[in-house]
Amino acid sequence: MKVVTFEELAGAVGEEFAGEEWLEITQEQIDQFAAATGDHQWIHVDQERAKEGPYGRTIAHGFLTLALMVPLSNQVVQVTGTRMGVNYGLDRVRFITPVPVGSRVRAKVRFTELREVEGGWQLSRTVTIELEGAEKPACVAESLVRLYP
Repeated sequence: MKVVTFEELAGAVGEEFAGEEWLEITQEQIDQFAAATGDHQWIHVDQERAKEGPYGRTIAHGFLTLALMVPLSNQVVQVTGTRMGVNYGLDRVRFITPVPVGSRVRAKVRFTELREVEGGWQLSRTVTIELEGAEKPACVAESLVRLYP
């Protein structure tokens, strides 16, 4: 994991940080996400029916993949020297490649812009969720984080 101090942040804009550790997507994670969100579409939770579907098995919800952006990003790069960081939102999200149960994902994070906001700084990041063995990523999101020193 790369550690960037608050003082180094401006110089890190334009850098990309790549994860090394893969996270396996389990049916238990998918089922728990379905229970938490109420999204029980068969392609996610019905393992028998999904065998006959387009992927031959269940797939993770796109929003589960997006939610994993936080812990996966934290494994890649952390900014120190702040008293608080707040997810401020997303500018753009694309779910490019489905994530089948049993597959593995990891993150790449590119710092794209830093601008001052009241009381702190807003960091724009492009987070790419890579899918092991796939040509295209599972998800690409433009994430905004507010950092307060």
